[in-house]
Amino acid sequence: MAKIFTGTARAVVSHGVDPTARFLLRLGVTPNAVTVAGTVGVLAGSTVAALGHIFWGVWIVTACALTDVLDGTMARMRGGSSKFGALLDSSMDRIADAAVFGAVTFYLAERGNPYGGVVAALLCLASGQVVSYVKARAQSLGLDADVGIAERLERLLIVGAGGLLASAGLVWGLPVTLWLLAVLSIITVFQRLTHAARSARIPTP
Repeated sequence: MAKIFTGTARAVVSHGVDPTARFLLRLGVTPNAVTVAGTVGVLAGSTVAALGHIFWGVWIVTACALTDVLDGTMARMRGGSSKFGALLDSSMDRIADAAVFGAVTFYLAERGNPYGGVVAALLCLASGQVVSYVKARAQSLGLDADVGIAERLERLLIVGAGGLLASAGLVWGLPVTLWLLAVLSIITVFQRLTHAARSARIPTP
């Protein structure tokens, strides 16, 4: 079950942040500090978008969301993420996602809920949280649920594309991308549950 953005594309992004990761580590910056800073930036960008400046909000959120790749690269260069680092990263991701979709919901509500975009945004928020929960819970039970067509990177890029369409004056752009994302997120939940169920039936050696 392929992801929208392939492993090759993700590898290219990771390769691009390697020099930055090395530089920050030399300065003594920790991966956890980058994680928190990125989340604060996403909160700021989401606020900007909610207030109506969606073009700038999208770019701020996108730039800060890339720290999710940066902190992981830094942790890898240091020999791997600590248990607390993994917990912090997951927690900050959930906060950032809530801020992004909360801002989108507020933005659309202020504009009269075009094409039912508010409902779509709420579905994206709820299903996105379940997508992440299923994977984390499966891993804690020794199951494999690391699959899905729309993971966090895909979700953020899709909603970002919708924000740019809205900033260009296309009223339908953001609601349509949100409805698409809601469908893809729900599909991803079922993909992960199905894969976890299959992994549960695989006998251990």
